Amino acid sequence: MTAPPVMNELGNWWDRNAPTWASDATDYIGRIWNEGAYGLTFGQIITVFLIMGFAIIVRGLFARTLVVWITKWAAGSATKIDDALVKAISTPLKIIPVVAGIYASIQVLNVDPTIELYASRIIQSIVTLTIFWSLSRASRMLEYILVDVKQSLSGPAVDWMIKALQFILVALGLGAVAQQWGIAVAPLLAGLGVFGIAVGLGAQDLFRNLISGLLIIGEKRFVPGEWILVDGVVEGTVVRINFRSTLVRRFDQSPVYVPNSKLADAAVTNFSRMTHRRIKWAVGVEYSTTVDQLKTIRQELEDWLMQDDRIAKPPEVALFVRVDAFNASSIDFLIYTFTNTTNWGEWLKIKEEFAFAVMDIIERNGAAFAFPSQTIYMNQEDPPEIMSPPESRTPPAKRLPSPDNNKAGAQGSTSDEASSASELGNDSD
Repeated sequence: MTAPPVMNELGNWWDRNAPTWASDATDYIGRIWNEGAYGLTFGQIITVFLIMGFAIIVRGLFARTLVVWITKWAAGSATKIDDALVKAISTPLKIIPVVAGIYASIQVLNVDPTIELYASRIIQSIVTLTIFWSLSRASRMLEYILVDVKQSLSGPAVDWMIKALQFILVALGLGAVAQQWGIAVAPLLAGLGVFGIAVGLGAQDLFRNLISGLLIIGEKRFVPGEWILVDGVVEGTVVRINFRSTLVRRFDQSPVYVPNSKLADAAVTNFSRMTHRRIKWAVGVEYSTTVDQLKTIRQELEDWLMQDDRIAKPPEVALFVRVDAFNASSIDFLIYTFTNTTNWGEWLKIKEEFAFAVMDIIERNGAAFAFPSQTIYMNQEDPPEIMSPPESRTPPAKRLPSPDNNKAGAQGSTSDEASSASELGNDSD
């Protein structure tokens, strides 16, 4: 860098008028300042740090003032398109001060032309990627522009279109950067095509799931937020339809990632598209219930259903309350009706109130609920002979009285005396 004329005149005046020691010190500091490091003077290094620090400060002020102001301005409008646009470009806009700081630093350094060339290419690449990145993020506003298309197709279909557009924009940005570095794009695309064929042969499941996802979206089998059932696979609420799999959250809040091919090839029950919810009961009463009681109960049950606004009425749906069958231990009523609501909680509440009404009607008419029972009838023409044990001819043994100690002692003495008398008698013989 060439010093300004004012600095040269000031230097000359210092050399003529400064003391020797001051001039030597100035020369010493100048040599150190000019030697620097890594081929750069300390002046250049300090200048670059000052420029980049200023760029970072400007970036912070830019993010806290201009971006915030634009965001608030967009939030005040009625449409959501400008909100999506501002949200998309706010982050890339913060890169502008940093890129400007890098460019200014390169100009200050006065580096080698080769290094300057590569640095310029790097800056161009950053600017190019920033532009295509901004366009990719801004494509999300198509979600609000294509509202009519979203209603005619489906939300996931529009989402897939936006994702495909974002992928194309990123690919174009990378291609533009490759051209800036002198890389031929056409041979690269040809090589990628051959590589893609090889990958496709080994990733058949991936492409099958991708096509299955397109079929699901095209047929509108289900959309996020709907309750589905696939026998042997999953039951729950659809959260998101991805390129390869569909995220379904079960009722215990566990996420299940189901490959799209399993949902495209299987029978899917979509409960969220029900127009009504069904109530089908078999209510049994005892066989002792009379015909008049059965007719009265049937009529009162039907009247309750017909008078409740929450119950769907014919001819929109079927409604039956009939004596239907003679069961093993009951006479059964068939109650077949539908509710207007499809909400599970409201449906349970209606069922509960109707169950209370059924109990009240049956009890009020003097009938009772039947329960499984069996009656056993025993008919014996020749009753069995009752056997009794024979009487015992042996008299029962008499129980000896408990011995008395005093009497026992006396009897012992008498026995001894009798013994002695017997011996004396024998001797006398």
